[in-house]
Amino acid sequence: MAKIVKKEKKGLKGLSRASGSSSVETSPLRPKFVEKLPPCIHNCPNHNQIRKIIMTLSKTEEYGKTYDQTMEEAWNLFMETTPFPSTMGRVCPHPCEDDCNRSAIDGGVAINSLERFIGDLGLQKNFIPKKLTEDKRAEKIAIIGSGPAGMSCAYQLARRGYGVTVFEAFPKAGGMLRYGIPDYRLPQDTLDGEINRILAMGVELKLNTMVGKDIPYETLQKEYKAIFVGIGAHRGLQLGVKGEDASNVYTGTDFLHRINCGDKVEVGDHVVVIGGGDTAIDAARVARRLGAKSTILYRRTRAEMPAISEEIEGALEEGVNIEFLAAPIEIAKNSDKAISMKCQRMQLGEPDASGRRRPVPIDGDVYDLPFTTLIAAISQEPDFTGAENLKEGRDWIKTDEKFKTKMDNTYSGGDNIGLGIAVTAIYHGRKAAEAIHEMITGEPMIDLPLQDIIKHDKMKLSYYEPKEKAKPQHMPVDDRFAKMDAEIVKTLSEAEAIAEAKRCLSCGMCFDCGSCWSYCQDNAIHKPPVKGQAYTFKMEFCNGCKKCAENCPCGYIEMH
Repeated sequence: MAKIVKKEKKGLKGLSRASGSSSVETSPLRPKFVEKLPPCIHNCPNHNQIRKIIMTLSKTEEYGKTYDQTMEEAWNLFMETTPFPSTMGRVCPHPCEDDCNRSAIDGGVAINSLERFIGDLGLQKNFIPKKLTEDKRAEKIAIIGSGPAGMSCAYQLARRGYGVTVFEAFPKAGGMLRYGIPDYRLPQDTLDGEINRILAMGVELKLNTMVGKDIPYETLQKEYKAIFVGIGAHRGLQLGVKGEDASNVYTGTDFLHRINCGDKVEVGDHVVVIGGGDTAIDAARVARRLGAKSTILYRRTRAEMPAISEEIEGALEEGVNIEFLAAPIEIAKNSDKAISMKCQRMQLGEPDASGRRRPVPIDGDVYDLPFTTLIAAISQEPDFTGAENLKEGRDWIKTDEKFKTKMDNTYSGGDNIGLGIAVTAIYHGRKAAEAIHEMITGEPMIDLPLQDIIKHDKMKLSYYEPKEKAKPQHMPVDDRFAKMDAEIVKTLSEAEAIAEAKRCLSCGMCFDCGSCWSYCQDNAIHKPPVKGQAYTFKMEFCNGCKKCAENCPCGYIEMH
């Protein structure tokens, strides 16, 4: 009788397959782990490590850690890129949330509220930022301006061991964070806490010191290895209409500056604010807290208003009236006081350079608007006193991609190179610090790796359970006017923050769901014995069935 010989089943490249596995190759493609860039990080001007921060909290129990551990870890991750998590958690318009993939399920993750919670915890527990070195460098760096750009640059340089001196023209540090945002949005003690933490790292602060007036710019050039200019844009623009020289007509920045300095400003019973940005909204809401009726005049519609949507809603809740499609023509005065304004009704025409539809006057449609105080919050510009040599026409200060100006060893960032939000200024300061370090040491700047942005259509959203988004508590409207500095939004509780962190989809990065391992019938995926370690492929067992990629919720697996 002939001897029967069993032939061994062959897999990929002729290797033996495991017992019980399929021998049929269904595809020549093979799986590959490919990390993607989530929309939150892509949309954050400072590219904070949002996914890693939130997932650090989300996986606390699963990875056998305590929340005390992971909350401090999350705080340290924020502090890699920003020294102002508590501040930004209050005032940032959070573009990170705009395209959150969770919006396709039940609403984007409340990233800004989580940042505030983690930032506040850092202040409460007195967390200490981690330096990149304990060595002290001989080179000294001068920072002109203590706003978000300047203090961000100072912080990042102090982490690298540099001696940093910040020169500030005003009596207190903070720039527009201090003098341009009302206390009901950003309490002074919150801002003080985050600034003092930077100073505690060895940063020297010289207040009431205007470079170019109190100390020559040339002195800084001689005594410091590099200079960073972050003077901001504190000067409000005029309307350019007859009568605005009246004593009761203010620019938005001047009005808020006076209020934040504690000055008493008599506004009467009806304040009219012209503009549609955050400064206009803030000025109108402050006027309500001063006891006045408040009206905003805006030449476009609400859809074009650049102000933060939540702030517009807050203004409407507080009784601020917004007159859309109207613009000032002329101001009437009685002696040195403005008493009313002739206004022009508008309609929207074709889009302008900003992409918004251009307002066009409606012939003959004018009306008078009486008031007791007028605030022009249409825009602002830098005060270049002491830095005239850096100004380049209407472009203000020009910089290259590393935030270097036309002058040797001089860098710049923030509103003085172009109006923007505070988190953008923080990014400018951070990257300028890296560029200064590169100039001195030759160590190259660190850039984000090139990654594709992961959108929800490349994810398996059916995997995720619906979870209600956290909604921070707001102070009742009637209670908001009792104190000028009464903060109207509360920080999330610990339980609320943890629940919100667990809503994160971990877009484009493995979060140990185990779906790929569960769906693989050929034992081609190695599940690590310790949670948090990386999954790996055993390609000799893979037949290209694609089930791992098709069932990966976060879009981390691709077939190639």
